[in-house]
Amino acid sequence: MVENHPSPEETAALGTSESEEPGISHKLRQAMESLTHPVPLHLFIDPEREDAVVHQGRALLRVFEQLSPKITLEEHRLEDALAGTYGVDLAPALLFDPDRYRIRWLGMPLGEEGRTLVEALIMMGFRTTALGDESRRILERIDGPRDVKVFVSTSCPYCPQQAVNAVKAAMERPDQIRLEVVDIQLFPDLAAQYGAQSVPLTFANGVIIGQGAQPEELFAASLEALEEQSIYIPESDASEVEADLAIVGGGPAGLTAAIYGARSGFRTVVIERGPLGGQVATTPVVENYPGFTQVGGKTLVDILVQHALQYVDIFPGEEVLDLRPGEPLELVTTRRRFRVRAVLLATGASHRRMGAAGESRLSGRGVSYCSTCDGPLFQGKRVLMVGGGDSAVTEALHLHHLGVDVTLIHRGEVLRAQEHLREHLERAGISVLFHTEVQEIRGESRVEEVALKNNETGETFTRQAEGVFIAIGYDPAVELARKIGLALTPDGYIDHDERHRTSVRGVYSAGDVEGGYKQIVTAAGQGAEAALAVFEDLVNPYWKRTPPGPYPAQPDTDASRSR
Repeated sequence: MVENHPSPEETAALGTSESEEPGISHKLRQAMESLTHPVPLHLFIDPEREDAVVHQGRALLRVFEQLSPKITLEEHRLEDALAGTYGVDLAPALLFDPDRYRIRWLGMPLGEEGRTLVEALIMMGFRTTALGDESRRILERIDGPRDVKVFVSTSCPYCPQQAVNAVKAAMERPDQIRLEVVDIQLFPDLAAQYGAQSVPLTFANGVIIGQGAQPEELFAASLEALEEQSIYIPESDASEVEADLAIVGGGPAGLTAAIYGARSGFRTVVIERGPLGGQVATTPVVENYPGFTQVGGKTLVDILVQHALQYVDIFPGEEVLDLRPGEPLELVTTRRRFRVRAVLLATGASHRRMGAAGESRLSGRGVSYCSTCDGPLFQGKRVLMVGGGDSAVTEALHLHHLGVDVTLIHRGEVLRAQEHLREHLERAGISVLFHTEVQEIRGESRVEEVALKNNETGETFTRQAEGVFIAIGYDPAVELARKIGLALTPDGYIDHDERHRTSVRGVYSAGDVEGGYKQIVTAAGQGAEAALAVFEDLVNPYWKRTPPGPYPAQPDTDASRSR
């Protein structure tokens, strides 16, 4: 028997090599070979639009067809009769088991979206979505049709989470839900029709129900309500998890703390409401993390997550709704309850908004806070980057290298960014408008122009632009801290002592939510310190040896120095 192996072109499309087995390629092969139900794929091609993207996407799909006898791929031209049968009028378009589901992909599932393709094939091959009970109950209540469109980009690390949410929903309710996952770069006219200039952006029946990636339950609730939901309260029958340490936040501080907590012998869990990695996941290039001369932010996050998963349980897509102090402490999330001995808040900080007129209205329609996610959509277009620190200059350089015409807007006289970044900016020829502030972002359905003011002369003027990227700092994520009454600093960060203890016993903090230097390495170091402090405090409770107070004296132990 002659065994068919993927060609070099097909292997490259998959992003693996035979030398990696037994690794990702081997595990993927095993998963595909074990599928129990057929997954017919229909690819519709317009011969006049057949380019390198189509060739690479076709090669990737052929790899999966060879990996499993259950996966079949049929290719059709857009003018074929079958296109009319299935209502296909745009290409490239990929239909998944169209006689069972109403799920199609406008574009090719390459780059980050390869993750969505894998999950979709596995779910369809086993005819199961692995939806949580809460999400399933919400979807069962939908009593009318939902035409869902999720706009994605192959460079967006957040998009697969939202696309998979939509695939699960469309599989669970094929009677009511029709789904199109749209590559915003390949179909700019469709994106313009919806006013979509950010990813992931989700519409249902023509209205926005999600900006960014949502936890599974919030996606389902937004789909049911036909409007974006900000919170979902679970039913009272949530399951419970007992642990020694619960870490809220899956960025560098939280993941590092998890590793140190688990290696100290504690059952440790990480709860993260959004994509793992926090701000690092959307940083184009990291050049100052020890051991890496240059590494992509998403790559660094993947390394951290893989390391942490060797020791701890991670619960992604869960938001902590309540934290109740006591012995034990209790956390209630969107999916379950946790009963723990200590809690570490590593909730990070989010992009600060300017508050300028038009900013919120045009968010996702040209106003963006993530050059990694949205930068490729502005190739050849004119944008403004607002800010003067490291993040603003780094993102301006990233946009410049993508072929975007970018101008930096800074309200001060001198950029705050590090010297080497300023030198890169100058060499790249990126213009900077100093003493300039944004007054208003204008446009009907998308950004068209920006009203600016020189704060030194008082002069007002406008600049034509198709996008505004904002990098003016961060606001600490202290909603949960406020809810339980933690003391905050005058700047709004969590107040803490030198051992990362907060004003509530058993609750600790680490990373950007504490303020200070917003650097990956410092966040990781603080996570390690906090985890070791938790270990020492639980083994040798300071509150049993010192007078009570918000920040008790440091325990007399040298345990951390030996670890």
